[in-house]
Amino acid sequence: MKTYQILGLMSGTSLDGLDLAFCHIWQSGTDWKFKIKETKSVSYSPELQSKLRNSIFLPAEELLSFHNSYGTWLGEQSKGFIEEHALNVECISSHGHTTHHRPEMGLTFQIGSGQHLANASGQKVICDFRTNDVALGGQGAPLVPIGDTLFFGEYDFCLNLGGIANVSFDKDGQRIAYDIGLANMILNHITRKNGLDYDKGGQLASSGRANKELLTQLNHLEYYHLPYPKSTGYEWFVEKVVPLVDGTDDSMANPLCTGIHHICEQVATQVKVNSRKSDNLLLVTGGGALNDFLIQTLQEKLGSDTQVVVPDKKLIEFKEALVFALMGVLRTELKTNVLSSVTGAKRDSSSGVVFLPS
Repeated sequence: MKTYQILGLMSGTSLDGLDLAFCHIWQSGTDWKFKIKETKSVSYSPELQSKLRNSIFLPAEELLSFHNSYGTWLGEQSKGFIEEHALNVECISSHGHTTHHRPEMGLTFQIGSGQHLANASGQKVICDFRTNDVALGGQGAPLVPIGDTLFFGEYDFCLNLGGIANVSFDKDGQRIAYDIGLANMILNHITRKNGLDYDKGGQLASSGRANKELLTQLNHLEYYHLPYPKSTGYEWFVEKVVPLVDGTDDSMANPLCTGIHHICEQVATQVKVNSRKSDNLLLVTGGGALNDFLIQTLQEKLGSDTQVVVPDKKLIEFKEALVFALMGVLRTELKTNVLSSVTGAKRDSSSGVVFLPS
């Protein structure tokens, strides 16, 4: 079978930076296999990070201009990475960076113009994976569950802890997935308010105590009571969560500790509700998997019925970039890469728009 050589690009809501993963992907019988060959994380400059964070507030003309310039920047980063490792790349498969996500309005937008990316990198590009699903009445998210199904089917639950926490699992023969709610977004907001990029390993959080009033307010947010399929994003965080955090007069350690207890309580609730047995395996990836205090707290709240599995650091950090590489492969083969059982769309789809360099 053909082995695809794909460069996957991912930028998530936690705004850590751009993840690049050069992957070999192939099908063996009915199973899909992968090797992550080369990786790189490019941290955002303070200026670019701030612009990405505030892009939701840009006027239309400025947003579209940023869409183009960010696409060029993605292309430049890709080209440098390809040349650095002398890679033979068939295609770049890019998630872009989500600035607007309002599926209830039929709207989702990921900046990082595919044409500008293709021109700057000199490579064929596949991107814009969410729009088609939203046009079909879906949430356009989460997208990673196709990778959970094809690459990580031995786990009962796959949990990603990026800016947002999302989970996927099989139920009645179908893949189900949705955004549980908060993850690193709230933790990073608290640390950045205090001049720190992040709380390494959760050390500060582990020294604090949960603020019961804030914890209660977070746990009672309306989003947590909505049925799936559902997804959320930065708009919800700014509107519903930031006022609660910023309105809490407490030390940095206590809100961080509160945030971790909140994240873990919400995750544990969803796992327990959807568990069908007493010996579950839960795969955890994303930046939150590197937060030792969070993982410890999560295991405590899950109890003995579910074992938290933290894989090697490369998979933790680059799983999403890997899955977008897979989505590019599936789009190339015109196979399903977005699951309607996950998003609530009218049907499964093979999504993504192809751009050729000129």
